[in-house]
Amino acid sequence: MVDCEYCGESFDGDDTYLDHLADAHDGELGAIDRRRVEEHTSGEEGNALPVGPIVIGVVVVLAIGLTVYVTQLSGGDGGSGSDADLVGTTGAQPLSAVEATGVEASSLDDTGDSDRLSSVEQFPDRGNNHVEEGSAIDYQRVPPLSGTHYASTVSAGFYEATPLLGSLVHTLEHGAVIVYYDPDSISPEARESLREFSSTHTGTWRSVIAVPNPNDDPRATYVVTAWRHELTMDSYDAETVHAFLSEYLGRGPENPVR
Repeated sequence: MVDCEYCGESFDGDDTYLDHLADAHDGELGAIDRRRVEEHTSGEEGNALPVGPIVIGVVVVLAIGLTVYVTQLSGGDGGSGSDADLVGTTGAQPLSAVEATGVEASSLDDTGDSDRLSSVEQFPDRGNNHVEEGSAIDYQRVPPLSGTHYASTVSAGFYEATPLLGSLVHTLEHGAVIVYYDPDSISPEARESLREFSSTHTGTWRSVIAVPNPNDDPRATYVVTAWRHELTMDSYDAETVHAFLSEYLGRGPENPVR
């Protein structure tokens, strides 16, 4: 199932979802969703296939397989998993706020620059079930972008210890952007910039959080995340972070405020 980020309605697949975006939310779409809709619409012309029993059977089999796969990735009821999935430090605290200048203090745009966000990846929604804090959650892919989580959230700020992933996922659902940095490779400029971004955007439903990446071998030096979306950067670029915030900050599924 695909949940609409604009109205919350659920759809059986991407094609149906993209048709819905084109019909119901044409004037609301961000740069990435708008591009996906345009590619989907243009790809429909001249490519219709006859729908017969064999095609329908294949679709049913694929749908069943996808459902099983998503269920496995979401950790089922969220109550099982290895101890390694209890990642993070209970009660981790951010560094003190700093005064922001430059792009870090500038207002967000309505949408992010599509060129800067061309490498953003969107992932399936793994659900939003709550479990008791301390329960093992098998995210399988870290940093997680959705899925089972705790009732607690994480305050805006720059952290030198990673808060519990179960709390960070709930914070993503609130509309936060979380930047995971490699503590062994982060540059002084990136450190200062992320402290300024996280000091500027502190709202309950639109906070910026920077935390150490808990992976021993991170996919990139900087992994910028929002609910279901991820952008990796080996070299830090504040303008790209600003574009990502413009596109996704405050637009989480629980209570969109932008």
